[in-house]
Amino acid sequence: MMPDEAPVPATASPGPHGVRDEADAPRPLHGVRVLDLSRVLAGPWASQILADYGADVIKVERPGTGDDTRTWGPPWWEPDATGGQRQSAYFICANRGKRSVAIDFAQPAGVESVRALARQADVLIENFKAGHLARYGLDAASLQALNPRLIYCSITGYGQNGPLAHKAGYDFAIQAEGGLMSITGEPDGEPQKVGVAVTDLMTGVYAATAILAALHERQRTGRGRVLDVALFDVQVAMLANQASNQLVGQRTPRRMGNAHPNIVPYQAFPTRDGHLVLAVGNDGQFQRFCEVAGHPEVAYDVRFATNPARVAHRAELVPRIAEWTRTRDTADWVQRLDAAGVPCAPILDIAQVMSHPQVRARGMVLDGDAQRPPMVAHPVCFDGQRPTAHRPPPVLGGDQAVWR
Repeated sequence: MMPDEAPVPATASPGPHGVRDEADAPRPLHGVRVLDLSRVLAGPWASQILADYGADVIKVERPGTGDDTRTWGPPWWEPDATGGQRQSAYFICANRGKRSVAIDFAQPAGVESVRALARQADVLIENFKAGHLARYGLDAASLQALNPRLIYCSITGYGQNGPLAHKAGYDFAIQAEGGLMSITGEPDGEPQKVGVAVTDLMTGVYAATAILAALHERQRTGRGRVLDVALFDVQVAMLANQASNQLVGQRTPRRMGNAHPNIVPYQAFPTRDGHLVLAVGNDGQFQRFCEVAGHPEVAYDVRFATNPARVAHRAELVPRIAEWTRTRDTADWVQRLDAAGVPCAPILDIAQVMSHPQVRARGMVLDGDAQRPPMVAHPVCFDGQRPTAHRPPPVLGGDQAVWR
């Protein structure tokens, strides 16, 4: 189904990987309409990915207040383009490329408006509690009866069934109950969450890939799908090698700080002026590291020559390496180890990352202007160009004509 809006011409000069050359930017989902009833992060993250890929995303928000994250500030951005309506930095991070309509679907007229939009949609994304939308006739069964081609994606905390299906899902709580916090933090410290809402973000990515798979399948079947995406399920899947360690080894993983349960040396080490991340992935890299450190003989010690041996003798090796790394500055280590092909990195803060030469060379920062806030670009390139949506995050209810 083709969106009813005309293409928006480019308004900025070309940048690296085409991130600002909207007229020629890749739009592989052009013609796909997404009805986004979600708010906060997991659902909006998924719909922003689809918007970046060229889909026409219509964000349905509560009249007056809109998406919860519109008020999650400071910091704020107050653009000229919105007549001074400020937007929180949090809202900006997940709502690029969308149109906004304000509809109260607790009222009959609002329900009919959403149903009218759903008839013309290819995809619907919602993140209400399991069963909540059924009371308004906006559940998957009701809307697919109107539009059998509709791909209906429900994002919840714990899924559509099971003893916890009724619970709301919050990233922090899911990181706790899903095991991530039990393996994050120092061994003798308290459990820690990750510094961004990583479960929400990964849930958004999983939802987006499932939607793309369903769109592909629909070309053959002509019918939509009902997608059940749960933050808890995603968090369990994200345990990856740690879950496998438990299932195979029957030994419960614990917090190890920055150390890795299966690889040594693979952690942060002190330097003369800070810290260095050393990420040795094989025995050859370890040999080269020892050579750069001035201790080539250690790589041939039977206790350290292979990764299984190094894991077994972690307590002996790690303090020795820490003594070596303290003798040089971080930049010196990075220069020498990069030249030797040993994976390593300095630990940068967010300000340093946003000004990083690699970030700038790759066009990962979209500089703001009077009409658009500064944003981080879409991370994937299509034939050398980034499919970043041309629309800035929308004004609440700024596109009411979409459904009237």
